[in-house]
Amino acid sequence: MSERTVSSHSPTGARASGPLRIANISGFYGDRASAMREMLEGGPIDVLTGDYLAELTMLILARDRMKDPATGYAKTFLRQLEQCLGTVLDRGVTVVTNAGGLNPAGLAQAVGTLAGRLGLSPRIAHVTGDDLLGRADELGLGAPLAANAYLGAWGIAHALRQGADIVVTGRVTDASLVVGPAAAHFGWARDDFDALAGAVAAGHVIECGAQATGGNYAFFTEHRIGLPGFPIAEVHADGSSVITKHPGTGGVVTTGTVTAQLLYEVDGPRYLGPDVTTRLDTIVLADDGPDRVRITGVRGEAPPPTLKVGLNSLGGFRNDVTFLITGLDVEAKAALARAQLEASLKRPPTELVWRLARTDHPDADGQEEASALLHATVKDTDSAVAGRAFSGAAVELALSSYPGFTLLAPPGEATPFGVFTSAAVPAELVPHLVVLPDGTEQAIEPFGTTGRAAHDTPARVGAVPGPAGPGDAGQGARTAVPPWTGSGPARRGPLGLVVGARSGDKGGSANIGVWARGDAAYAWLAATLTVDTLVKLLPEAAGLPVARHVLPNLRALNFVVDGLLGDGVSAGTRFDPQGKGLGEWLRSRHVDIPEELL
Repeated sequence: MSERTVSSHSPTGARASGPLRIANISGFYGDRASAMREMLEGGPIDVLTGDYLAELTMLILARDRMKDPATGYAKTFLRQLEQCLGTVLDRGVTVVTNAGGLNPAGLAQAVGTLAGRLGLSPRIAHVTGDDLLGRADELGLGAPLAANAYLGAWGIAHALRQGADIVVTGRVTDASLVVGPAAAHFGWARDDFDALAGAVAAGHVIECGAQATGGNYAFFTEHRIGLPGFPIAEVHADGSSVITKHPGTGGVVTTGTVTAQLLYEVDGPRYLGPDVTTRLDTIVLADDGPDRVRITGVRGEAPPPTLKVGLNSLGGFRNDVTFLITGLDVEAKAALARAQLEASLKRPPTELVWRLARTDHPDADGQEEASALLHATVKDTDSAVAGRAFSGAAVELALSSYPGFTLLAPPGEATPFGVFTSAAVPAELVPHLVVLPDGTEQAIEPFGTTGRAAHDTPARVGAVPGPAGPGDAGQGARTAVPPWTGSGPARRGPLGLVVGARSGDKGGSANIGVWARGDAAYAWLAATLTVDTLVKLLPEAAGLPVARHVLPNLRALNFVVDGLLGDGVSAGTRFDPQGKGLGEWLRSRHVDIPEELL
């Protein structure tokens, strides 16, 4: 079947003339277990997608696989499906998930076993080829516990075109779970870059579940959030979409909640992916009614010739001890505890990090409010050095240290930690394979190896974003930051009075997306929040490379702070190892705000 052909019976079960309603039921491994049932019962949908993978999740699954090679996938997906598989098949809903993790074949088999036990016969396909662990040395990737390339959407699309009801993948990009069904349904070709980029934008918005419907939203106090429903992307044939949710569910969908999610865990205006490079600076958002936001105008360019490979390695062992310090002389008490513990260690560990959190208040009415926390984190390649030799030494100081000496937990053993890094591998060196319901295997060639060469792209690719089209409204399309011309009085207050933010992790780096809700506020924000100002407001970023990216269409700035999170989530020693609270810390910092914006 030609990749441009749309069969009379859509493989996704949707009406060919209308939008494809793609719902999300999971944003991480451990998300709301009832989400699949909620989405099926809440209203009409065509496709259920679930994202279960993150950098830390891949490490967890790698350790599972080391204990039992038959595991390595997200078991929670099976529990969700057990309650809902009959309904899924009765309603002709397609399921696409990356819950296969490190073992998509194993999960596909487990789904088949579950279906047989329920007396059902879904057509199950799985996508594989991303696991490069066996070739790590050959590809110069070192000796990781897991090495997985980020595959794209075309394996999913092929499986759906061949009639699969359920498609299980390993490591594909999160947005591929939306792009694949849309490409299959609408018959997109590999070089339909604008349509593909539009689907990537929709996929990026809904991939993290309820974060698109009011979860973790900076301006949550302005809405009745409750327990947010999960999001739906109504994707159209041109790649445009409407983000919404089922009627009567909690949460809210606004241009603000969609903007926040578009800024989550991204870097520059060009969002690289295995199928298309999405121009984040071309996205136009508009209100489309209550709890409905339209995404239009998204431009796409050819994908890069390489694929990102996520590498999870064992970094060693770690342990943590927290001292409770109450009352007066906090700094002196902390210095004494530090000196005593370091002197007590028989062998200095590879790394010992101290952090004093001044959570204490003077003349406090409660003891907790009168106390500070001194955290000590140790790392070493030897579990014995990081284990009781460290935590036991802290306990032994109990009667020999500062007045009021208290530890917040008993001595514990060391735990292993992982280090996340990434590499790039030529796409042609990574197999992208689809195993169809009948057991046959199909290879998916990377873009540029068949048909048009990767560098021979249409004239529209790389064009400067133009003005909004006839149907574009709301935030509108703009090519530059409007100048700030205000000159009135200013008032000192938290930055969050006028801007929203969302932050997250990208390996050892953190991103902080900041947006304004009006042109004047954005002009002031862009003129005020420079890299130097950001570092002054967030001193932990001092000395680290910081990049600022301007996204005028979204009235947003995106900052990427390299190295702030160390070697990644599992290895981090920061108070907030995933950087989830960085945006809210930034919003809490005080600046001089023009009164006309307040």
